Amino acid sequence: MINDYAIEASGLSKHFGDLKAVSKLDLKVPRGKIYGFLGPNGSGKSTTIRMLCGLLTPTEGTANVLGTAIPGSARELKPRIGYMTQKFSLFGDMTVVENLQFIAEIYSVPKKDRRTRIDELLGKYDLVGQRRQLAGTMSGGQKQRLALACAVLHHPELLLLDEPTSAVDPQSRRDFWANLFRLAEGGTTIMVSTHYMDEAERCHRLAILDRGIKVADGTPQELQASTGMHIVEVTADDPYQAQEALDCDEHIRSVTQLGMRLRVLIPEQFSQPVGLVQQHLDEHGVTADVRLTTASLEDVFVSVTMSPEERAA
Repeated sequence: MINDYAIEASGLSKHFGDLKAVSKLDLKVPRGKIYGFLGPNGSGKSTTIRMLCGLLTPTEGTANVLGTAIPGSARELKPRIGYMTQKFSLFGDMTVVENLQFIAEIYSVPKKDRRTRIDELLGKYDLVGQRRQLAGTMSGGQKQRLALACAVLHHPELLLLDEPTSAVDPQSRRDFWANLFRLAEGGTTIMVSTHYMDEAERCHRLAILDRGIKVADGTPQELQASTGMHIVEVTADDPYQAQEALDCDEHIRSVTQLGMRLRVLIPEQFSQPVGLVQQHLDEHGVTADVRLTTASLEDVFVSVTMSPEERAA
């Protein structure tokens, strides 16, 4: 019987001396879905991915990845996973085809199948025109597509992507995600780390990490519905003056400016959040439109990564 989860982790931790990079992480990643890791740099995303693919040994805890125990039989796991780092790590002095041929040899793809598979990937990832080009001379988007082609060449069951779109333009990011959805529809499980909110919204399920600790886990919709905060949107001609008027209230947990709009987070125990905001604006002579709105993932992120002191203030 096939487990419904491609990855199950319990109490997974990694310490580097006194630094607790990941602390007591529990995870369940459904098969055939895109599972996102959202968090700032240094939150433990890369460390977690390296533990799950067997590159790092956990300090504590265990994981089961595609039915394989971690730590334990990582060698048996490697042919069944694809791994793509945020830095282009293939060979710049080799052509696109040579890079793919090299990866095919590493994964012992049968020689009779290599040419067909490589031609398939060149077409699928729009690299036909670059097949003889040195990888080091390609654009960021082209390198990204080549790296993805190499990561999936051997038909992995699980694809681990560590901030794969951090150095490419918005169009390349959109195209990359279209490719990820096609892979997931074909049954590949994908775990992707990111610090882009719009990318996190595309994931079927999402975990938010903060300083090595998982602070939220669920679908984007579930997380947006459970912030514990009222979200008040303020549209003002002078957003700077509006922010100054609101910063003085200790009950307002966060004020974030987005162009001419402010996103104001107020704990749910306050029954009149719009009235509270309007009162401060009126006292400072600020004219603005004030209304309740739904939470964005950025609001969720701000809420769950507050320190206990900030939430209780």
